[in-house]
Amino acid sequence: MNEFLIARHIVKRYAQHTALDDVSIAVPQGKVFGLLGPNGAGKTTLIRIINRITAPDSGEVLFDGHPFQADDVMNIGYLPEERGLYKKMKVGEQAVYLARLKGLSHAEAVSRLQHWFRKFGIMEWWNRKLEELSKGMQQKVQFIITVLHKPQLLIFDEPFSGFDPVNAEILKREILALRDEGHTVIFSTHNMASVEEICDEIALINHSKVVLSGNVNDVRSRHRSGLYELTCTAGQLQTRPGSYEVLRHSSADGLDTYLLRKDAALSNSALAALVAADVELRSFCEQMPSMQEIFLKVVGADAPPVPEAANDK
Repeated sequence: MNEFLIARHIVKRYAQHTALDDVSIAVPQGKVFGLLGPNGAGKTTLIRIINRITAPDSGEVLFDGHPFQADDVMNIGYLPEERGLYKKMKVGEQAVYLARLKGLSHAEAVSRLQHWFRKFGIMEWWNRKLEELSKGMQQKVQFIITVLHKPQLLIFDEPFSGFDPVNAEILKREILALRDEGHTVIFSTHNMASVEEICDEIALINHSKVVLSGNVNDVRSRHRSGLYELTCTAGQLQTRPGSYEVLRHSSADGLDTYLLRKDAALSNSALAALVAADVELRSFCEQMPSMQEIFLKVVGADAPPVPEAANDK
C-alpha cells in the first residue's frame, strides 16, 4: 500500500511531560486514517507536528515520498477542533480572504465558494457577519474553507463536534466523497461509531504511544471474542459439553435468541448443527466487537489527565 504521509519515531516533550514517545504512523494514500485516543494521549500534538505548527524533538515526517518541507503545508487542509474564524467579518468576504491565502485567485475563490455555499444551503448568509450564524453554520463555513483549495492531505480534528445528526451525516458523506476523489484524510475523533463508518485505517494513541494500529476490519478481527448470536424457532439447542456456553437466552414472538460463546476448536457449521432437528434456524452470526468496545478494552479507565503545560487533548 502506498503511504502518502509517514511519521517515524516522533518524540515531543513539554517540560516534564512527554506528549509523544517514539510514535510512528503510516497514512495510506487516498484513505481515511483515524487518529484515536483519550484526552491527553498526544493526538493534537502529532497533528500540530504534521502541520508544522510545532516541531518534534526527534523523528521525521515524510510527505508524499519526500522529507516534509515548509511548502508542503500548502497541500494540507486543516480543520482544528478550536474554530478560528473572525466573527465580525462578513462570511463571504472572510472565506474569499482565506482562500486567497491558499493561493486561489479572487475569481476562482468566489466560484468555488459559491458552489460549496449552494451545496450546503448557506448562500443566503454570504453577506452576513459570522457572529450571526449558528455554531453549526459556522462549522460548515470552516469546513468549506478547509477543502476549498483541493489539498492532497485533509486533517479533520473532531469535525462533527456541535453538529446535529442530520448535518453530521452530510459531513460524513462529503468526507467520503473527498476520499473517493483521491484525497488522503486524517480524521481525529472520540466518536467510535464514526470510525467504523468512515475510517479505513486507524492508530490508537494512549500514554503518548501507539498501542493499536491497522485496517479497521483487521483490528476488529484481531479482537474477536468468539461470541455468536443464534436465532431459531422455539425449541432446545442440542447439548454438547464443552462446545459452547449460553451467555444469554431470550424468547419473543415464537423465536428463541441465544448469545453463545464458542469453543475455539468448534467450527461454525458444527455450532449451527447444534440446533435440534425439529427447530428451524433463522439466523446465525458472529458478534464482532465494535471499535468502542475495543477502545475501552485497550484504554479502559486508564486514560491520562490533560497536562496544562502541553495543552494537548
